[in-house]
Amino acid sequence: MVKQDELVFLPLGGVGEIGMNLALYGYGPAEKRQWIMVDCGVTFAGPELPGVDLILPDISFLAKQRDRLKGIIITHAHEDHYGALNDLWPGLNVPVYASPFTAGMLEAKRDYEGTRAEIPVTIFKAGDRITVGPFEIEAVAVNHSIPEPMSLVIRTPLGNVVHTGDWKIDAEPSLGPLTDENRFRAIGDEGVLALMCDSTNAMREGVSPSEEEVSEGLRKVIEEAEGRVAITTFSSNVGRIRSIALAAEAAGRDVLLLGSSLKRVVNVARDIGIMDDIKPFIAEEEYGYIPRDKVVIILTGSQGEPRAALAKLARDEMRNVALTSGDTVVFSSRTIPGNEKAILEIMNGLIEQGVKIVTDGQALVHVSGHPRRNELLKMYEWIRPQVLVPVHGEAAHLTAQRELALSAGITNVPRVRNGNVLRLAPGPAEVVDDAPHGRIFKDGKLIGDQEEMGISDRRKLAYVGHVAVSVVLDARYDFQDDPEIVPFGLPEYDDEGEDMEDTLYDAVLSAIESIPRARRKDLDMLREAVRRAVRAAANNAWGKKPVVTVFVNRFA
Repeated sequence: MVKQDELVFLPLGGVGEIGMNLALYGYGPAEKRQWIMVDCGVTFAGPELPGVDLILPDISFLAKQRDRLKGIIITHAHEDHYGALNDLWPGLNVPVYASPFTAGMLEAKRDYEGTRAEIPVTIFKAGDRITVGPFEIEAVAVNHSIPEPMSLVIRTPLGNVVHTGDWKIDAEPSLGPLTDENRFRAIGDEGVLALMCDSTNAMREGVSPSEEEVSEGLRKVIEEAEGRVAITTFSSNVGRIRSIALAAEAAGRDVLLLGSSLKRVVNVARDIGIMDDIKPFIAEEEYGYIPRDKVVIILTGSQGEPRAALAKLARDEMRNVALTSGDTVVFSSRTIPGNEKAILEIMNGLIEQGVKIVTDGQALVHVSGHPRRNELLKMYEWIRPQVLVPVHGEAAHLTAQRELALSAGITNVPRVRNGNVLRLAPGPAEVVDDAPHGRIFKDGKLIGDQEEMGISDRRKLAYVGHVAVSVVLDARYDFQDDPEIVPFGLPEYDDEGEDMEDTLYDAVLSAIESIPRARRKDLDMLREAVRRAVRAAANNAWGKKPVVTVFVNRFA
């Protein structure tokens, strides 16, 4: 071992927030570290980012390190862990290791989105070991709300690290695997320097209910429903989809899938044999011919997405499928913070149609895929780490797990956030540096920061609108024609009933006419004078200053 070798952990996403998980592990001297990346996820934009499709982690730090990035390991195929890979991999071009299901989802995602880069994936699953640069990595089976999730044991000359990924302990999952307690205990016996542990449910006491209990809850809802039952869930939750399909079959009902993302996931699951025991789903064209008490719909839209299947049903916009009074819609999902209003709007639309709503608060129809406090304590017991690093959570979740770990006797729990370079060894674990980090945005086919994508300007337009002004002057610098005013997103009239366009028109005339003809040769000065006059007139009449674009031309 070279004296200057260090083992460091650097999160670029997912630590201090829910979603957009991306972690780097580095080994070697500070100026020559070799790196691996664990996960490469996205998060989703809210109304404060108009037009943005996805939020991706800023990986500009890797621009100077690209030749020293040795590989990317994906723990599972949730969007917040793998969703940025298709967009960011072409700038990295390193080996990718993932499970068969995750590899299938990457390929399906690439085909659907038309992504040009075809990512070569080496299959890596629970029980396998690989060597990537100076790291030996072992995949350990855990349970989560998606097929083939894994934790990682990252072995280095300076110590072993366990990166849990997303996990929970479920003795009766609808879809395996079980979290491998025996393997974790053996890894703990081997000695673990640091545990990077999921914090999502660190504020919740006890143990998560089993997926088998959720399956029973869904079965009861389906059996007791008089009309159609529509169940919305996360499209990646194949275990939940299986549970619903089996419950529907037991109740003598056929199943219809609605939503392109749901169909893609099910197709990949069928390809690897996960859905072999599930009856074929019916086509949309068959829906209208099946009695109301003989059908279950599994559909997208649990988070209030306006273009998803559930939102279209709430607006009665689907051609072959509709709900009627007496039908039931089940939200078999949790509400992601920030989506409450959109979900409530959909619920209200359904209620107006006479549809009954069932949520997790009314029946056991959903359970999280993340560990509660007692499950975290079990992981501590199995692994017995020297250092505990809470990850995958907002500040409240990270702090809750830190306090839990300290109470459990783990004395070294450093405070880490995105961009912090945490030296794990040699010496005590401590933050020794900060790296560039942040967010970039996918907007249509393009990716860039807020300025490059024009997001700040777009947000401003959403609040104050835009006015375009065209002024044409003759050879004497007088008006050759009447100015043209095109307001967009402004009120038509002020509070006295005056036409807003007329008010702005008068402001343009006054601005030009107040400038002596001899000074009008400075067209840039004219543009700025008109811009200021229009903004001032709008503010006086409306109380807001719009974005104003002025064109001034002169014909000799």
